[in-house]
Amino acid sequence: MPGFFFSHNNMTELNGKEDCKLAEGKAHKKKQKAFGADLKNYLKCMVPHIESGIKTSNSRNVMLSAEEVIQWSQSLERLLASQSGQGVFREFLKSEFSEENIEFWLACEDYKKTKSDHLHGKAERIYEEFVQSDAIKQINIDYQMREATARKAQEPTHTSFDEVQKTVYILMERDSYPRFLKSKSYLNLLNQLQINTSK
Repeated sequence: MPGFFFSHNNMTELNGKEDCKLAEGKAHKKKQKAFGADLKNYLKCMVPHIESGIKTSNSRNVMLSAEEVIQWSQSLERLLASQSGQGVFREFLKSEFSEENIEFWLACEDYKKTKSDHLHGKAERIYEEFVQSDAIKQINIDYQMREATARKAQEPTHTSFDEVQKTVYILMERDSYPRFLKSKSYLNLLNQLQINTSK
């Protein structure tokens, strides 16, 4: 009888491993669908709140209108100038596994406003988080730019990250931004706002 239990345990273990592999495969497929659902829910939650003018974290009344969302399609600059636009674009970039680009761009924008005596600490953090070769949120730049940015970050000025920020901006503008404008997340949001406006 102990042998029966032993073989049964082995079978359970084997089945468990196969189940894990199957579950991983299904989870990967579901991940993409789940993102769409998450974004849809995020937008469903955000739109009514923003429309009703509930105060946002920066304590301004923000009304998201179809007109503003249409303006996002005029340029990436317009999109990034909008707090709501940044949020929706970031969610889209997450779906493409490239949210490090907007996070880096925003970190650079914040860095430019930093007081001189805090530049060194922020430059170090940005370099470690986004630029160095083993960075957790490594941005897609070539070796020469990575090295040049490393040198600039060691003796930081307000313009230390300007060149690399511009490179990442151009990458988003040519690559992710056109796909964003054709994405379901953008088109559905615009459609929903236009329906609400026409009511």
